[in-house]
This record gives sequence, C-alpha cells and structure tokens, in this order.
Amino acid sequence: MSLNTAVSDPKSVFSAADIVLDTAYQGIKQPEWQDLFAQAKKANLGQFIQDLFAGKHVNASEDRPALHSALRNLDKTPVIVDGQDVMPAVADVWHRIEALCNKWIGVTDVIHIGIGGSDFGPRLAIEALAHVPNIESRGMRMHFLANIDTADLGRILQRALPHSTRVIIVSKSFTTLETTKNAKAVVRWLKDSGRTESQINNALFAVTANVPAAKEFGVKPENIYPFWDWVGGRYSVWSAVGLPIALQYGFDTFKEFLAGAQAIDHHYQSAPLEQNLPVLMALSLLYQQEKHNIKSFAVIPYADALDWFPKWLQQLDMESNGKSVDRNGKPVKFSCPVVFGSSGSNAQHSYFQLLHQGKEVIPIDFIAIREPMSTLPEAKEHHRILLSNCLAQAQALANGKQTDNPNNTYPGKRPSNLLILPKLNAFYLGALLALYENRTTTLGALWNINSFDQPGVELGKVLAKPIETALRNGGKVNQDEHIDAITASRINLFNKT
Repeated sequence: MSLNTAVSDPKSVFSAADIVLDTAYQGIKQPEWQDLFAQAKKANLGQFIQDLFAGKHVNASEDRPALHSALRNLDKTPVIVDGQDVMPAVADVWHRIEALCNKWIGVTDVIHIGIGGSDFGPRLAIEALAHVPNIESRGMRMHFLANIDTADLGRILQRALPHSTRVIIVSKSFTTLETTKNAKAVVRWLKDSGRTESQINNALFAVTANVPAAKEFGVKPENIYPFWDWVGGRYSVWSAVGLPIALQYGFDTFKEFLAGAQAIDHHYQSAPLEQNLPVLMALSLLYQQEKHNIKSFAVIPYADALDWFPKWLQQLDMESNGKSVDRNGKPVKFSCPVVFGSSGSNAQHSYFQLLHQGKEVIPIDFIAIREPMSTLPEAKEHHRILLSNCLAQAQALANGKQTDNPNNTYPGKRPSNLLILPKLNAFYLGALLALYENRTTTLGALWNINSFDQPGVELGKVLAKPIETALRNGGKVNQDEHIDAITASRINLFNKT
C-alpha cells in the first residue's frame, strides 16, 4: 500500500508567510491527525507557545527565558523579562549595527571567529544569500574561522590582507577554547604584519554576553556588541551574531531576514494547531516515531544555496533535543533522531539508495524553491529538471515499486514533507530558519524535553584539559585527572616518535 491516499486532499496543504507545506506523503489519515492534535493539547502545547514568547522561564534547568524571538521583534512590542522590557536594548543593538554598516569603508576582509551557534547561522546566511541573483554585496571577503585545526586558520591568513582586515570575535561566554585560541592567533598575525597595538584594537570587534571579558581581551567598548543570557547560541543568528549578514549585504537585507522570521513567529503564535506549520511538522515526525520507531531524519534542500542548511539544523535539533531524560529527570520514550542531509540532486547520487531500499524508514523534508537561483540562459531549464527530481524522489519513496526481482523492488511507505519557498532571499531565508526553530521547540514540548540547555557537551570539554596537559608533557598522565587506561595508552600513541 502506498502513502498517496491524501495526495489530492486539500487538508494536506498549508501555508504561512507564503511558504507552502504539503504533508500528503506522510501517510497520516485524518483520524490520526486528530489523535496527534489531542496529544499536543494534552502536552499543553498552546500554553508553552504563549510562555515562550512572553519571556517565561521555559529554560527551567538554567532558570531563564528563551527569547530569541525578541531579537526579530521589529514591531518593538514590549517583551518583559523579570519585570523589564528587553526591546530597548535589542533596538539599540540594531541601531549600532546599522551605524557600523554605514561607516564600514575600505575593508577587504572580515574574519568571523566563532564556533557552533556562533558560526553556523551567519555562515549559512552568507552562503545562501550569495546565490541570490543581483543581490547587492559590499564586496568584502567574509572568512569564517571555527575549527581549532590550524589548516583553516592558515588558509584564511594566506588570503586576507592584514592592513584592511577586521576581526569579529563571537562567543557568548568569551571563554570558548577554540574561539579564544583562534582569536589570539589572528591577533598575533596582525602584530607580525606590522600593525600597531592601536590599529589592532580598532580592528577588533566582539559579540558576547560577557562584556568584561571582551574588554580584557583588548576589544574597545564601542566595538563590543552584546547579547543576553536568554539567547541560546544555536538560536542567536538574529542577534549581533548575525552582524556579518548586515556588513556583507547591508542593514536593510538584515532587517528583511529578521522580518521573515518574525512573520513565522506571528503565525506560530496565532494559527490554530491544525493549521500551524511548525506544529504540523513536529507532529508528523512524532507520528513516524510512534509508528516506525524512526532513528534518523533527513532534510534535503533542492537548492545548492542551502547546502549549509542541514548542518545548521543538525546543531539546532540535536543539541536542543538530544536528551534521554525529560524536564523532570525521567527517561523519555522518544527524543531527537539523528539529523543529516545535503543539497539535492547531489544527495540522490550519495545516500538515496539507503533511503529507498534500506531497512530503516527515514522521514524526509524536501525543500524546494519556485524560482531559479541564477540568471543564466540555462536557468529555467535546469531548475525545471531540479524540481522534477525533487517531486519524483518523493513519489518514488512514498509509492515504491513491486517487481519479481527483489533487487529491483522498492518497498515504498517512506514518508516525507514538501516545503516550497516562493524564492530564496533574505526574507524567506529568515522565515525558513524560524520555521525550523519553532518546530524544534515544539518537539521539545511534545517530548517534555528542555530544548534550551546542552549539558551533554560539557563532559568532553572537562576531560580534554588534562589530556592536553598529558600530550604537552610527553605522555605523562596525572593519576588524579581521571584519565582511563585506554586513553592513557592512546596519549602515548601520539607521543611516539
């Protein structure tokens, strides 16, 4: 049996901010949808959404709000956190970003130093918007430095011109090891290039919630752009973390990016659950977990401009909801599946064999854009082929094909969503990212998981410190540092000459 029973059902097609969601290939019948909506209501999802936008302390483990939505609240509607409206401070950062854009002259290179949430969002946006036909760009080279591996550092420093380079250091805590080490290396490069201490200080900018640490590093106070502890790193591209977007493409483009996200926020807050895109996307994944016990989820944007989107989504989903216990410390039945993906049609020639004929059922979100992403003479023809592949893959996965040869049989019943963007520009990119942010937090609410903390990333960081010391000391392991026997032997492998 195929999943095409709802293909012509208008109840499977929804829209918000001109983005269309088609759930027809999920194979979810109307009575099953009603059961899912009942689950959402039982989980108090409506109240959760209200609390999220109202500044309630939905991040219970850290006793703080999760108010990334305030960063794109262009209407400046008051948002009260612990008795104080945060919007004047947010608006002040907007004004400062706009002012910096207006005086950012003669810059050839920008080195943006940050990792995780300080890197994925702005990197994705810069890459995606670079493909927008006729977008106004200021012509600077925007370099993203995240990994502690010096190969990336070396490549950037070979290309950048030190006397016309600006450096943006992005770290919420301003203590992230990779970021601070890379920042010190870039400062050393500027010194070695003959720049004076005053010139270096003028070239350094910081985006952080730890303003004193940025000052101590040597960043001038007027070059520090704050954000707040109620902004999670993976939700922070809407803050001054997104500064590269404004610097590269202009402040008006950055505002369009925020406006697209705000449009989805308005929809998420006001639309009934039965027509709410983030809720429908979350419930469809929950359904596949309950029906197929799925362990993985794929997102395939049929747009090369969005090739970084699955990487951004990996952090958003798995760092937010990759938990084994709920808000009350009790084991959960379901949490975040493994997220992967890449741009179509490249993906078809990579892992689609597994999607079609593998033993595991893997739900997919297909993302398509109505308009081609270039003005070349071949653009319309190529884009038509691209879209036909997107639609064909979804149909083949859903319906399958039965033959007498098991090797050529496709089991079908592989569920998917289709998202259609009218075009890819700053507005719709912002809307797309906010759509998935709200879907992720909806899933957290349905699983009763805190989507706004990430304690699981800390243990490895703690253990890395004594291991680095042992590597530096020729393999000598301090027995008090909790380095186990296997790791101690591996340290010696690296110290052998």
